[in-house]
Formats: sequence, C-alpha cells, structure tokens
Amino acid sequence: MPTSRKPNLILIGIDSLRADHMSLCGCPRLTTPHMDRFAVGGTVYEHCFSPHIPTTSGYGAMFTGMDCFATGLVALRHKGDLHPGVKTLPEILRENGYTTTAVGFQGNPAARGFENHLKFAGWGSYAEGRSRKAESLNAVAIPELIRLASGTQPFFLFLRHMDPHAPYLPPAPFERMFYGGNELDPANQSMKPVFEFKPFRDFFATWMPPGVTDKDYVIAQYDGAVAYMDACIANIFATMSSLGLDENTLVVIDSDHGETLYDHECFFDHHGLYEPTLRVPMVFRLPGVVPAGKRIASYTTLMNVTPTILDILGTQTGIRFDGTSLLPEMRGALRKPDEEFYLTECTWMRKHGWRTPQWKYIHALEPDFHNKPEVELYDLIEDPLESVNLAEKEKETVAYLEQRMLAHIARRENETGQRDPIYTNLHWHGVKDVPRPFTSSQEAYEKLHIGDPEAARRLQAQALKE
Repeated sequence: MPTSRKPNLILIGIDSLRADHMSLCGCPRLTTPHMDRFAVGGTVYEHCFSPHIPTTSGYGAMFTGMDCFATGLVALRHKGDLHPGVKTLPEILRENGYTTTAVGFQGNPAARGFENHLKFAGWGSYAEGRSRKAESLNAVAIPELIRLASGTQPFFLFLRHMDPHAPYLPPAPFERMFYGGNELDPANQSMKPVFEFKPFRDFFATWMPPGVTDKDYVIAQYDGAVAYMDACIANIFATMSSLGLDENTLVVIDSDHGETLYDHECFFDHHGLYEPTLRVPMVFRLPGVVPAGKRIASYTTLMNVTPTILDILGTQTGIRFDGTSLLPEMRGALRKPDEEFYLTECTWMRKHGWRTPQWKYIHALEPDFHNKPEVELYDLIEDPLESVNLAEKEKETVAYLEQRMLAHIARRENETGQRDPIYTNLHWHGVKDVPRPFTSSQEAYEKLHIGDPEAARRLQAQALKE
C-alpha cells in the first residue's frame, strides 16, 4: 500500500460492552486476550465514559464530537435528524476523500454519511440455538475490508459488534468458559427477582435456559459472549495484517454504553446512570502516530472520539467540537481531564445527572418502573458500587451538584440556542396510549414491556429510523 495515502480508519464499536468486564480493563476473567494484545501497540484510556445513554445518543456523541444540546439526541426512540449544522464523522471523512462503510449501523442519525450499509445477524433466541453474532459480522465485514483495501481511496470501516447486547448466547466452548456450576440448582434463588420483573421477564424467558436459577450463569454468558467476540475480532486483526494495513490504519475500539447485569435491579440491560452503564473501553492504535504501550488514567468521554480521530488522521475541519483531541495528551502534553460532566438517560426511564470524580448525582424527571427515589447521590470513592444512596444525608452536596448541573444546562442552552432535549422528549417511551410522561412508577411498570428478541430487534431498528 502506498505510504503517501491517508491513513485508513477501522472503528470497532462494541454495543453494550462495559469496561470492567474486559481483561483489558482489569477484569480477572480473561475475556479479551486478543484485544489486550492488540492494544499494547496503542494507547488505552482507562476511564472513558458515555455521558448520554443509550445507543442513539451514545453514538451521537461518539460520531459527532458534540453533546446532547448540540445533537438533540438523548432518547433511544429519537424522532427526526440531528440538529441542523451538525456533521457526522463519516460525512467529514467523505468530504476529505474517504470511502465509508458501516456494518450493522443503518438508521441512527449519527450514521448519516456512510456510503455503504451492510447488515448481519446480530440477534437470537434460545429456540434458535447459540448465536454466532461475531462470525456473522465477519462474514460480511472481511470481504468488505478486502474490497476497501484494494481501492485507491482511504477508507473508513465501522463495525458495530452486538455480542455483549442481550440475548447473550455465545456458542461452545464459550458458553461454559467462565461457569462450572449448576445453573438449574433449585436451592439458588438469585434469578427469582429477574423473572418477577414484569416489563422484561417475557424477553428473558425467550433466551435464558428454561428453569435457570443462578444469576452467575447468565453473567457468565455475557462474559462468554465477550470472549467469543474477542476471538472473532482476532480474525479482523489477522486480515488487516495479511492485507498490509497495519502500518497505515488507525484502529479505534470503544462502545456506545456499558451494560447492567445484576446491578441495581436493572437486570441484564443498559439503562440507568450507574457506572456499569457509563464506563466503556477506549483504545487508539496507529503505529508511528499513536504512542504504543501507553495507558492513561485521566477521565475522558465519547465526545472526544471524533476530534481525536480527525487529529490523528490529519484532517482539518474548522468545526468547534464539544470534545477535544486526546492525541496531544497521548504524546505527553497536559490536558484538562473531563472530571465533571452532564449525564442523560432516556431508554426505559428519563433521568439526568452530574458526575464528578467523587460524586454521582442522579435526578429522575418522572417516576421510573423500578420505583427508585427521585434523587440519588453516591460517593464513588467510598462506595464505588453505588450501593448507599446518600441523598437524604448529604443534602448540601445534593444542592451543590444540582446547582452545578443546572448552571451547565443554562450555559449550553444559551450557547446552542436549544432547549435541553431531556426536557423536550416527553413521549420518549413510545407507549401509544400514554402520550405524556409517566405519572407513577406503577404506570411505568404496567405500560413498559418487551416480549421477545424480535420485538427487541424491532425496537432497536425503529429507534434508529425515527
């Protein structure tokens, strides 16, 4: 490949991948050995956060370098486009001579600008058997990678892996790689509250083994799915090497959001503003440009992904991003870390909040279906698992963080001329006979429901098209 050609870009966006379940990020289970080894050749950010949950807004931040005030994206079921004037990463790169392909990412407002959209089987059910999601992706992505490499233009290939997204159904031997117990043990009652949760229980029943009683088995399926996907991603890395792409291709690995497993009663999904949903991986690798063997502990967010990619690729835009390039910090310069940032969550409930290195403040804008308190406050240093709500005990801290959050909202509304979209998405849940916010937790509990993997797939597809 001619060295004068602009660097290519492969962005591996892994849906629902929580950082703390990757061996890359300290998980004691060896879930990501191939990505671990690959990342040694680049720079790893150890504390990256997705500030706007879930998929629609998470990718919105990642692919635009903008916050929710600029994009208008906070809700899974977002209706319409991005706010006027916002450009996406594929649009920017196409303007700069790149050919662009996305695998598994059609319909999201942030996907605007891809020339080619390729689909793969990224769902599944217990009745269908074990899901080979990553192999299905490779079957589409590898021929496309070969095609792009043979062209004369630099390329941007985006791969949206779905293995950590429910249903978790990794094939053997990954199914039992991290579990040696009896998942049907009648003495184990840890799955009882999961199947008693009416909004999701029908969905769970379609992909979890009949009679499963042990939550640790289901968690092991998540980890097994991550390990299976990692093994398949190794095939992407090997194909890159065989095509001679290693030295002239920027590879980025990240996620749109994490996943709650048995955490905070947000069972096996990705809603809530807790750390398992917010903290995601972030890796950059381009030999000779991105320092190798480096791990950086400073806080960063997905809004920094697009500015960093463009800086590494040497692409000038004149756009004033809300995020900043991380390349100077990778090379040793000082950077003010993203220590405080605004949070939004609009998946199965509507909340916003404020995170600092010590505190997590969460304010519900309407009752949620878990019947959680309106205000939550956690000391992330003393209580990293967010198990003790200090809102009543630390009222001064609550007032201070609320003031910080509201001041930020007011400033961003003034700068953008846009109302905070968390306030305007009042029919975010999409329930037809409730064209307004929920008035009680019981109403939310009775009205919100997902019944099967096909319904989940349709919900995701609908959310990405509206």
